[in-house]
Formats: sequence, C-alpha cells, structure tokens
Amino acid sequence: MKKLIFVYLLLSSILYAKTINIAVSANVSYAIEDIKKEFYKLYPDIKIKVTLGGSGKLFTQIKHHAPYGLFMSANMAYPEALYKSGIAINKPKVYAQGALAYFSSKKIDFSKGIKLLEDKSIKKIAIANPKTAPYGKASVEALKNAKIYNKIKKKFVYSESISGCISYALVATDIGLVAKSSLFGKKMLRYKYGINYKEVDIKLYTPIKQGAVMLKDNKNVKKFYNFIFSNKAKQIFKQYGYLI
Repeated sequence: MKKLIFVYLLLSSILYAKTINIAVSANVSYAIEDIKKEFYKLYPDIKIKVTLGGSGKLFTQIKHHAPYGLFMSANMAYPEALYKSGIAINKPKVYAQGALAYFSSKKIDFSKGIKLLEDKSIKKIAIANPKTAPYGKASVEALKNAKIYNKIKKKFVYSESISGCISYALVATDIGLVAKSSLFGKKMLRYKYGINYKEVDIKLYTPIKQGAVMLKDNKNVKKFYNFIFSNKAKQIFKQYGYLI
C-alpha cells in the first residue's frame, strides 16, 4: 500500500512539474487557445493552465504571490513594475500590439468616425475600467483626444476587463469600445466589418504595446515564453487583429 501511494505521489509530482500556470490578459482569450495548440505540437508533455483576467487584477494577484510562471499583460506598465520590484525575472518584452475597435450587434453608420458616439440613438456605451484595464485607458485617451469624452461619459457602462465589453455590447449597450482581437472569435464571425465593427483611429491613442515577463525560473515556462515570440505565434496574433 505504501509503495502504491509513493508511486502515485511520484507520478503526480512529475505531472505537476510539467504544468505551467500563466496569467493572461482578457483580450488574448481567443488567440491564446490557438497558440496553445501550436505549442502542444512541439511540447505535448507540457500542460498550460491559463488564468484570464484584467491586467490590473492579474497584476495585483501576482504582487500577492499568486503562483503564475508567466504574465502576458495588455500593456508594458504592469510587467515593467513587476520587473522593477524584483518579482519578474526578466525585462518585459512586447509580444503584440493591440488595437481598439467599435462594436455593435446592430448595424452602425461608421462614416462619422468616433463622433458617432455622440448620436442620440446611442444611449449606452460599454467601456473597460480605465483604472485597471489598459484598453479602457486607451479608450478614454481616444475620447479625450477627440474632444467628446465629457459629452458622452454619462453613457458609459463599465466592465472590469476588455473582454466584458463584448458581452455588454451584445446584450446591454448600444455599442462598445473593445479590443479588435475579440472580434475574431468563432462566435463573432457572424458580425461584419463596416457594419457591426470598425477600428478606432490609431492616431487618437497611444499604441497598446502588450508585454510579457517570466515570474519563475523554470525551463518549461521559458519554452512557452520563447514560443510567444516565434514566427508561428506572430502569425496567430496577426490573425486575431493584433499589429505585429
């Protein structure tokens, strides 16, 4: 009996050793599945456990010793803070550049650009929390640069993460400021460019450079970290609307 328990514990420890926990910004929720599939073709014995969430929320968890081996943020600020504080073991590196888009489940006239958000027909706008979500911060910046923020801020319905903006725009608001990458998931394919969504002018906001850092000195973590900068991963990010 003792031998069986020992073997079980040994096998469990081996399996656990090959499992890496990664914290991933919500805007990468669609792309990360395809990235995992390609990674498994190279490393079928390494299991990846993904925790999705707003970058600010994940950052706080990491600071409180959450057991993640890798952090893929929606900006560079959070990874840089982790590196400066000694929590991250390497300097942050940009793995993709995100883009903002307008999205509505209804047909929208995008000819007015960002000014369309002022229309009386648009009563509620989904937006990510700018205090914790980099895409929310970029949304506010774009609206302020377009000089319409104060005119429309009473319309805002806030989501804790950028992925929540899609859900709100589908059922609770007239339109949402979302991550362009979220529009490429299988469930979103029925919505059409120029009818249901369009990019926000990139001149209105600071480029959303998304950074990654390693949090543990682990060979399997390093393998996945290196993979997200590979040509194959870049192709996947590009397919999901990221600027590479």
